[in-house]
Amino acid sequence: MLRRIARRAQGDAGHGDPLDAAQERRVRAVLALGGVPQADLPDGVQQVRLRLLERAAKGYDAPRDVSAWAAVVASNLAMDWHRARRRQERLGERLASLRAHEHPSGEDTSVLSLAVAEGLDELPDAQRQVVVLRFFADLPVRSIADELGVPEGTVKSRLHTAVRALRARLHEDEVV
Repeated sequence: MLRRIARRAQGDAGHGDPLDAAQERRVRAVLALGGVPQADLPDGVQQVRLRLLERAAKGYDAPRDVSAWAAVVASNLAMDWHRARRRQERLGERLASLRAHEHPSGEDTSVLSLAVAEGLDELPDAQRQVVVLRFFADLPVRSIADELGVPEGTVKSRLHTAVRALRARLHEDEVV
């Protein structure tokens, strides 16, 4: 099965889609029921195809039931879509909040706030969490470590990495 999929990925003549029509319909249904908008369904189906082809290219065994595997991947994609949408909504909320508390420097502060908010969204969850707790909630490192159940060194490492990434982002965007 995987050899056939890999040959399809390499473009052998006469081989079709790694998903048959029934599997594609099932993937579309799972995505739609998962709340993915109609306009994004084709992209979701393509992502499932891509993951199936990547799996074959890496030499993994074929899923026992490709249809079930594809449905699970589609379900995960729907959850990812919702996470991304919520992240964008949070960014919008933060920006609206920042605009409500506009500082005297006006536009400069708005640009900086936007860059910081976008930079926070690009951080991995664990790094974003410690940055927010340390600098926005003003918690000491020890309290953050206790609450998260991780060593203080882990909190410090995450903070260091996150601040370095944010600093690079702000310089890259020429905000500071």
